[in-house]
Amino acid sequence: MTETFDEIWPIADRAEGWCSDGQARTLWRLADAVDAPGTVVEIGSYRARSLIVIAAAAADGVDVVAIDPHGGNDRGPQQWTGTVDEGDEDNERFWANLAAAGLTERVTHIRSRSQAAHDDVGDIDFLYIDGAHGFRPARDDLVRWGAKVADGGTMAVHDCFSSVGVTLALLTTTFVSGRWRYRGRERSLAWFERAELGPAERVTNALRQAASLPWFATNLVRKGLIAAKVSKADWPY
Repeated sequence: MTETFDEIWPIADRAEGWCSDGQARTLWRLADAVDAPGTVVEIGSYRARSLIVIAAAAADGVDVVAIDPHGGNDRGPQQWTGTVDEGDEDNERFWANLAAAGLTERVTHIRSRSQAAHDDVGDIDFLYIDGAHGFRPARDDLVRWGAKVADGGTMAVHDCFSSVGVTLALLTTTFVSGRWRYRGRERSLAWFERAELGPAERVTNALRQAASLPWFATNLVRKGLIAAKVSKADWPY
């Protein structure tokens, strides 16, 4: 078993996916903060890039649950549709990448959509959401799965202020909620603490998140240029 982020990241970095070095370091820190017995859940694991970091950071006695249907669709930027064979290939690479990191025994994989897996998991200490990016499924994950996070627990969300659907979901949940304290952002990865916020703090909390909206607008322009093949830059995440 690895002991540090610097040991595990070169292994995780070989797995396909959309998780930067800085985002991975944040996930390591958040997973490492969970005490046993506790539960860490990742929604949307794809080929286990971020999951490797999370599972390696989790303490002995902490349950690590990965939820991904590996259905071949909604696999990444501009990959809304796919085939069963592509989903099966993702599942095979998922397990192969975990095996390369020596983490197959640390992870329980629920091969199901998050909506269908909701009743399979109890209270959560750290929830990482990187699932479907449309407004309705993203909001459903934030509301229904977020409700499972214990007081003082953490919810991290990928593609914040990058994906339109995820950003709209945030605007209708964490921006106006009195139960999620915004803690920070690493590119498109934002994280929140489950807490009770008073009226004044709710306003401050919303304003802190709103400060990222200009970055969101910039990302929309970058994506438009990439989609139009005007720019060859990497897809922003």
